[in-house]
Amino acid sequence: MMTSNSYAEITTRNDIARDIIAGFASAAPTLAGVFGFVDSALADVPAVLAELQRTRAELEAARLDRANLLAAMRATIGAHADGEPDSLYYLRDELQARRERSQGHRGAS
Repeated sequence: MMTSNSYAEITTRNDIARDIIAGFASAAPTLAGVFGFVDSALADVPAVLAELQRTRAELEAARLDRANLLAAMRATIGAHADGEPDSLYYLRDELQARRERSQGHRGAS
């Protein structure tokens, strides 16, 4: 699993590789076009890493959301099986919490 340290290490290695490529390009001007192409490819890495981090955060949020909904569903079914008078409370409570989180999240933007 990649951690924030992994991202930092990748970025550091990418910076070093770009410095090496720049050195090769200045030492072998006839290959500057080739080295420029490699440097351009390496320049894309930070944007790809940022997108990956954003996507992973969205995935983690979706997984937590799913787990919370599943827990509420199970609690509702268990409450119904136990004969609780308001067995839907757990599901309503989770849905209300989701609405509040959603409204709070939009207000922070």
